[in-house]
Amino acid sequence: MLTMAFMALSSQAEIPSWIHTGRYADSNKELQSAENKGDRVIFIGNSITEGWVRHHPQFFEANRNFHGRGISGETTCQFLLRFRNDVLDNKPAVVVINGGTNDIALNTGDYNEDYTLGNIMSMAELAKANGIKVILTSVLPVKNYGWRPEITDAPEKIGSLNRRIKAYANENGFTYVDYYTPMVVEGGALNPSYSNDGVHPTPYGYDVMEAIIVPAIKAELAR
Repeated sequence: MLTMAFMALSSQAEIPSWIHTGRYADSNKELQSAENKGDRVIFIGNSITEGWVRHHPQFFEANRNFHGRGISGETTCQFLLRFRNDVLDNKPAVVVINGGTNDIALNTGDYNEDYTLGNIMSMAELAKANGIKVILTSVLPVKNYGWRPEITDAPEKIGSLNRRIKAYANENGFTYVDYYTPMVVEGGALNPSYSNDGVHPTPYGYDVMEAIIVPAIKAELAR
């Protein structure tokens, strides 16, 4: 029965739509057909990563081998399910993983910190096994999710998850990038100078993130 279940999922047409494995299919084909892969960097994430490409395209234009693979609303389990399609098969030199906020926002069910961290760990270990350098990033600060007003402890959950991501990175030789500290204000909120809704960065917020991530990427490429 297990074999039959895997066979049933082998057809792209039968993969559940919420996995989103085909979202970047055309872009991935272009990357995989390129003769010179160079120092390719893939950013995998949710709407924060997707919005980065949309709202601050000049960052990716200036760094032409940086490629966004963000999908709005996704949680880390969805990242993991499309990790081969959107990261491994593109053979980047570095992957930047930013996820967890939508897990806390209950986008795909109850939040379990161990499970979310496990998804991040699995992606990092898959990348390492395929010769890809890993940068793990903090979850951005959030005080309240507008679409989930019943969640009143987001700052505490984000702080706990960030501490564990950092510890895991340090214990396993991965780079950890802290977006949280320079973007947080009192009460665990995202600085309103960097966001219009308390969750997603504005171009000014992306300026802050870019100033932090670029040196980290350069250091990884130089290792």
